[in-house]
Amino acid sequence: MVLGFVLLYLLTSIAIGLFAARKVSTSADYAVAGRSLPLYIVIATTFATWFGSETVLGVSAVFIKNGLGGVVEDPFGAAFCLVLVGLFFAKRLYQHNLLTLGDYFRERYGTLIEVLMSVAIIVSYLGWVAAQIKALGLVFHMLDPSMFSQTQGMLVGAAIVTTYTLFGGMWSVALTDFFQMIVIVLGLFTIAYFATDLAGGIGPVMDQAVSRDLFSFAPPANAHDILFFFAALVTMMLGSIPQQDVYQRVMSSRDVKTAQRGPIIGGLLYLLFAFIPMYIALSAFGVMPDMVTSLLQDDPQKILPTFILQRMPALAQIFFFGALLSAIMSTASATLLAPSTTFAENILRHLMPTMDDRKFLRAMRVSVVVFAACVLTFALNTTDSIYEMVAGAYTVTLVGAFVPLFMGLYWKRATTQGALASSLLGVVCWLICRNAYAEVFPPQLAGLIGGFVGIFAGSLLPQVIRSKVRPALHPDLTV
Repeated sequence: MVLGFVLLYLLTSIAIGLFAARKVSTSADYAVAGRSLPLYIVIATTFATWFGSETVLGVSAVFIKNGLGGVVEDPFGAAFCLVLVGLFFAKRLYQHNLLTLGDYFRERYGTLIEVLMSVAIIVSYLGWVAAQIKALGLVFHMLDPSMFSQTQGMLVGAAIVTTYTLFGGMWSVALTDFFQMIVIVLGLFTIAYFATDLAGGIGPVMDQAVSRDLFSFAPPANAHDILFFFAALVTMMLGSIPQQDVYQRVMSSRDVKTAQRGPIIGGLLYLLFAFIPMYIALSAFGVMPDMVTSLLQDDPQKILPTFILQRMPALAQIFFFGALLSAIMSTASATLLAPSTTFAENILRHLMPTMDDRKFLRAMRVSVVVFAACVLTFALNTTDSIYEMVAGAYTVTLVGAFVPLFMGLYWKRATTQGALASSLLGVVCWLICRNAYAEVFPPQLAGLIGGFVGIFAGSLLPQVIRSKVRPALHPDLTV
């Protein structure tokens, strides 16, 4: 019965996505929903995109194992990212009226930086989308192991998400996200209610957390731990900012105020609701301590699904898997569309500059299918956990793209040479530290520092050299 309701829910999501496809007639409709989304849709699609498999399965497992301090990267860093986007980036980016973030890099720094930044953005999505596909495979397998292996579940999940994203683009993503946000909220509250009842009330659940010191957030008071704690926070807080899915939600807004408010409200809602899976996992530890302890060693991502399937009634199971699939598919569709539109707009257009809008729309759809195939291949061949795959995805854009974006918006003297030096030095510092000093200094922080050094040096040194060389070569020009 649970599987039947889940399949009905999946068919409903596909139907909504295909219905939304009727609104797509131009590439702008496909990429940014014609810049016409109202505030409540922007909030919903921002929240639903962020609330993925890592939030339900990954964050809850890490919290049970390491406490609040272990999940500083997500949800805290992720939520603060959206707030920062709304406060400091949305207005400035919205005024440019472009399709992709790569377009901004071209407008600010030129074609070379556009292509380099677009490649970094596309690569960063590989792990994020693969994590969602991997989670879909896990869900289908746990629902009916006799019908779906994890591999078969991944294939089915990838096909479903690709179908409605392929035809409707951002319109399909936005409307299905709105529907899926409702399912997520109702599902999580329902499961929390049943979990509280099984655990004997909220008090015993909180006592469990206090006794295991899971509410401890601050790192130990030494330089090493504080440094690594800060590095974990900024990885998603800053590394998620130069991402096409964030930019699409800003640019899809119908006006600049919506573009600013949507990410802020969506981010705060994300942080609030991210605590519910943690609470449910904590309840599971009180109700089934042996199961949770065993899965923490084996596969922590199975804690919540196992708890729901073994101890809760069919109604609760339907709500849980509906919410879980909503979380996964909303994230998967958005993160599948973002790199695909980036590739078509910022790489393929340079190879085929004579494309008209109709051909470009077709190119974006083909890119969705190709990227989906790449992601599925990666998901089938990786052994990383869902949480690790998502957290690692943002490191690339943190060290290679954040500084050129931020300084390009806020520093007029930033140049193409500076952006290039920032990206290259950021990646080099990250790789060196990762391979030689990862236990001593956070590699992502080394890359971020290298990025700032690179943009200042690359932008200012040529100007200083020109100011000294020119008078020497043309003394008649000096006063």
